[in-house]
Amino acid sequence: MQLYTSIPKSLKPFYNSELEKFENEFQNGNLSKAWNHLERAHILGQKYPYAHTYVHWKMLQFGIKIKSGKEIIGQIPRLIFGGIKSFVGKIPVGNPGGANVPPLKPFPIEKELQEIFLKAGLTN
Repeated sequence: MQLYTSIPKSLKPFYNSELEKFENEFQNGNLSKAWNHLERAHILGQKYPYAHTYVHWKMLQFGIKIKSGKEIIGQIPRLIFGGIKSFVGKIPVGNPGGANVPPLKPFPIEKELQEIFLKAGLTN
């Protein structure tokens, strides 16, 4: 069994970039674009416990800020269990992480994110 720990240095700049884009779009009131960047950060970081848990924390905060009960309730178990699932390598690859999708369902990874994994020397 593969145990994952921290996000690889080659992937971290792409993950951080998505989080920065989230913050910028959120501050500018572009909630849909902001959320999309959180989903992308989730997909990039979901194999790594800290990165995965951090994105769910940001998603929970987003849910609170927009007063979405569904997102708040949906993020709590994801926040608690997401990092554990990452640590033992049992994640639904490509899942965007929001409460609007089943938490254990894998999704196809969009081409642009596949290219990021390749640039980082990783396969997902």
